Amino acid sequence: MAAQPVRRRTPGLAFAAASALAFGGAGVAARPLLEAGMEPLHVTWLRMAGAALALAPVALARWRLVLHRPLLVLGYGIFPMAGVQALYFAAVARIPVGVALLLEFTGPVLVLLWFRLVRRRRVSAWAVAGVVLAVAGLVLLLEVWAGLRLDAVGVSLALGAAAGQAGYLLLSDAAGEDTDPLALVASGALVATVVLGALAGPWDLPWAVLAEPLPLGGARLPGWVLALWLGLVCTAVAYFTGVAAIRRLSPQVAGGVAYLEVVTAIVLAWVLLGEALSPVQVLGAVVIVAGACVSQAAVPSGREAQATVPEAEPDLR
Repeated sequence: MAAQPVRRRTPGLAFAAASALAFGGAGVAARPLLEAGMEPLHVTWLRMAGAALALAPVALARWRLVLHRPLLVLGYGIFPMAGVQALYFAAVARIPVGVALLLEFTGPVLVLLWFRLVRRRRVSAWAVAGVVLAVAGLVLLLEVWAGLRLDAVGVSLALGAAAGQAGYLLLSDAAGEDTDPLALVASGALVATVVLGALAGPWDLPWAVLAEPLPLGGARLPGWVLALWLGLVCTAVAYFTGVAAIRRLSPQVAGGVAYLEVVTAIVLAWVLLGEALSPVQVLGAVVIVAGACVSQAAVPSGREAQATVPEAEPDLR
């Protein structure tokens, strides 16, 4: 089995933190658009279209990626980009931003299960403890003893986004060192825009909302400013730095650092939207984050990785 590539930890951590902070503002920026009458699919399409437009020169300049890795580009555009964002915004329309994001961020636990069940890598006791903590945290967050106070459909949508987030971490790692992260994000954004366009029908989008001043915190911002922020910062910048982080770290370590996104989203939702979790839900959020971070010990590296049963890597071409 080939030796593990050397991970560049310091710049990788910096990229991971930048990605988490950029992603963290998405739900807060989208909420005023959703409350103004836009459908979740419309907001998601605006987000992807903005990113695709900004990155179109990159996609055109590096078009050979589509020829060399068509399945990677298609999968990246459909699952991590179109899928995660559509499901997340649909969840945000029904449940609080922080709760939706916490549920989405059970994705690293799914990555753990992937490495254990599919890749046949040994799972440490820390990993098992992490999963137990994450499940316990979900019980507290959802307050299941009260008959699931949160909207059940919203919870299901957020968990669907978690599956898509797991795909984001795995596909980004599978892209390999030879794949330009910016080219992958640019091509994926174009795919996501086309796929979502067919589903959302942008011709039915209430474009007048973009000209309206929408409330965010104590200010009122034009809808187009929020849409632009979603496309450029929360998508183009966030995905580029995220892929760059995963390439320099690993999908597991990058997934752990990405929990800064949860903190960012919860703080912004509290300050700008007035959304606050109950004390029990705050405890659940802390337990979920702790469990997900502990579960990062699930994937061995170095000598341990070489001792596992080798399995063919997926050829995403």
